[in-house]
Amino acid sequence: MRGGGTWGMSQASYTNLQLPISHCFSSLYLYVYISVYLCVSVSLLKRFIVPYPCKTVKMGGKIDCYLDIASLYSYLAYLDLLRNRPILASHGVTVEFHPTFLGALNQATGNKPPWTLPAKAAHGPFDAARSIARQGTYPNGSPLNITFPENLFINGKTILPLRALHCIKSKFPPETLDQTLLYLFHIFWSPPNLNLTVPENLKSTLLAVPEGFSGPTANDEKKKKLFSAEQVEEIMKGAQAEEFKGKLKKTTDEALERGAYGAPWIWATNDKGEGEPFFGSDRFHFVYKHLGLPYRDVEVLANGDDPKWGKLWRKENGAKL
Repeated sequence: MRGGGTWGMSQASYTNLQLPISHCFSSLYLYVYISVYLCVSVSLLKRFIVPYPCKTVKMGGKIDCYLDIASLYSYLAYLDLLRNRPILASHGVTVEFHPTFLGALNQATGNKPPWTLPAKAAHGPFDAARSIARQGTYPNGSPLNITFPENLFINGKTILPLRALHCIKSKFPPETLDQTLLYLFHIFWSPPNLNLTVPENLKSTLLAVPEGFSGPTANDEKKKKLFSAEQVEEIMKGAQAEEFKGKLKKTTDEALERGAYGAPWIWATNDKGEGEPFFGSDRFHFVYKHLGLPYRDVEVLANGDDPKWGKLWRKENGAKL
């Protein structure tokens, strides 16, 4: 019995020792399995989900845009910047709009409106039509409807609406200036091309600005208005006040100091604090280059290239060139 008893105790002891050992082997096996699985998974992720290394983009900078509602190309530059502002913000680039009197820029620099020079007047309709077609739509997708006022010289003396815009810029949030500026451009350049230099016309226009305006719609008249009657009275008084007369003059002088001879005049400052001037609504590729931003330049496509996406898109997405 002693022998049997001893054997029974030894078997039990062996069994008790064997369980922890088998557990150790199981844990080790599981650890190795998980490690191999993770290594393979990371390798596959790198190979298939991230096809090429991400590029680090320089961040920061500012675009100051000096514009006048009487300038067609100011209108087109404004639409371009308004559309691209969220993308620019993602790169740390801010955009500020400065209402500026184009007439004073012309007078100070000896520049002349293009329609006063016969050769420019003959070419102007071609360039204007191409530039309008390139923009195509308002931010809300409505097609642009742009016509020239019958008397651009008279309608172009926009001192009063520009002062009003400075008042709005000082007293209301930035998005209010954005919506008002877009609406004034729309009213100035769309039939019946209301003369906004007349105080009554400017007042009625400010009363009609729809809240959240991003382009004309069929039910604009039914929408809530951006300004109350009391606010419009305050803006109209501000347009006659010395404070905003001074702000318009200061902004126009600032544009002249930065080399302006027309509108839109753009002053772009990169993340190194280096500022450069740009003129017109079709120089943004130069602006983005100065700011160190990624952009696609104008590119002619080879015969057979995808006309929609182009060579650069095909290359970036691994398509055969």
